[in-house]
Amino acid sequence: MPTTAPSSAHHSDPVAAGPLKRKPRSFPIMFYLAFLVVVIVLPATAFTAVLLSRHNIAQEETVQTFTVATTRSVLQEVEREISGMITTQRVLMSIEALNAGNLATFHEHARTALSGTGSFFIIADAQFNQLLNTRVDFGTPLGALSDTEAASRALQTPDAVVSNVFYGQTAEQYVFNVVRQRPGILPPQLAILTQNAATLSNALVTRELPQGWNVAVVDANNTVIAASESAARIGEPLFMPLSEGAASGRWRDETISGETYKTITQHSILTGWYVIAWAPDSVVSGPLRNTLLWLLLGAATIVSIAVLAAALIAREIARSVRGLARQAHAMGAGTDIVPVAYSVSELADVSRAMSDAAAKRKEAETEARFLMREVAHRSKNQLTVISSMAKQTARGADNVEKFVESFQYRIYGLARSTDLLLAHGTQGIGLRDLFRTQIDPFRPEDPSRVTKTGTNVYLNVQAAQVLGMAAHELATNASKYGAFSRDGGKLTVSWNRAGGGRLHLVWREYVPDFEPPSDRKGFGTVVLQTMVAGALKADVERIVHPDGIEWVFSIPGEQIDPDRDTPTPEELKPEA
Repeated sequence: MPTTAPSSAHHSDPVAAGPLKRKPRSFPIMFYLAFLVVVIVLPATAFTAVLLSRHNIAQEETVQTFTVATTRSVLQEVEREISGMITTQRVLMSIEALNAGNLATFHEHARTALSGTGSFFIIADAQFNQLLNTRVDFGTPLGALSDTEAASRALQTPDAVVSNVFYGQTAEQYVFNVVRQRPGILPPQLAILTQNAATLSNALVTRELPQGWNVAVVDANNTVIAASESAARIGEPLFMPLSEGAASGRWRDETISGETYKTITQHSILTGWYVIAWAPDSVVSGPLRNTLLWLLLGAATIVSIAVLAAALIAREIARSVRGLARQAHAMGAGTDIVPVAYSVSELADVSRAMSDAAAKRKEAETEARFLMREVAHRSKNQLTVISSMAKQTARGADNVEKFVESFQYRIYGLARSTDLLLAHGTQGIGLRDLFRTQIDPFRPEDPSRVTKTGTNVYLNVQAAQVLGMAAHELATNASKYGAFSRDGGKLTVSWNRAGGGRLHLVWREYVPDFEPPSDRKGFGTVVLQTMVAGALKADVERIVHPDGIEWVFSIPGEQIDPDRDTPTPEELKPEA
């Protein structure tokens, strides 16, 4: 084949000139790349590390100071609210009508005094029965206190006791109490100032936290009393647990459900409650916009230096690549290629590989012709199978529409088996893959309803086609009348290599309220009892159980051997 001569005598063309007489010194391409990486990456890495370290430290210190101050402010606001309630309670206890035992008059005075405050006054006896409650009209029947724990503690001390949050039966929402024993009253009585927990949320909503942070007030049981918007629900346990020494006023790392949080806890001595603020660790350490600006400026300088170095390296690589391009054009034209020793050793390896590829091209063309003949042979076998399917389907069809639908579904099943043949035909088709391909289109969404057990057995072309058709028919019947047709139905498919190398295969269906099938034989039964038995010389048994159908196949090992020759069209025909 003619070649193009070089246009200049002093132009060096590696292809035209042939192998070089003196092999130049070659270096791996990694040598050049490593040099480029050192020039660019090391300075950039050092510069970035310094900036990120300084920025992260400053950012975390600022956010930590702000969040600590905010949680302390929330704690102070809550304690001011409780202190105000204690003062109000003391004032109400000094009203003359209460001390004179005139509860009706006291009820009216207390209700007027507490109007608009969100607080209500309760009088209870030592057995925790309510005697008065300004939340309802005087004289309304009252039951026992919803919270007796704080009331019990109040009977043991002259000081005010702040309760945990609880669901108030009278209030029909979550509340908390400030409880104190009435001095000088026998038998003992309790004065209780109660307030809805939701009113405390105002102290949190008005506090501005950094983006991504949340705050909540919880009682000693870690139950939410108040929380910032969407952070937690009142009356439910907070997902962030209280731990030993949590109230340090500094950040702690807490890992919950695989995610790490930064959290700050403040403890109230007055109430026994806690204020907890938290945010995902990614929110705290994530944004580094200012650092990125500095990084871009530094990177621009570094890249400028690196570009100069890269230009020198690229010139050497480009010369070799252009030579490879000329060899590639020659390979595309079908000419022989002489390997060239380029200065980059990896490119020299490519040149040798292209030379070998050109030599193998003719071998590939010969192999392609052989494969085309094989495809034609298999196509004839497929046409024989399809012809048999058409005849058997027509026997069981009452009309054209039914014939077309049944025949189409069976063609689809055969196509899925053919896909496996094309993908794995040279090494054999896996029985597990064959069943998966045929069952999956009919399988229910619940995977536990289908169980396949057995080591993977490889099949030849004939066995794969026949067993693929059989699996398709079984799966179709299961979807219409069997295990897949009713809720709760199950299918188990198991196989093993029995004595003498025979393949023992069991298809067992379990169907709730099973109705045994009629004795009429359709195409599926013909495939299972005639084609499988005839084409694979198999023993086929159909067993009708009270709870479902069972098919048992015993196939000689030589009939499924992947090394067995391609079957003839006559072998694929079912017995009459």
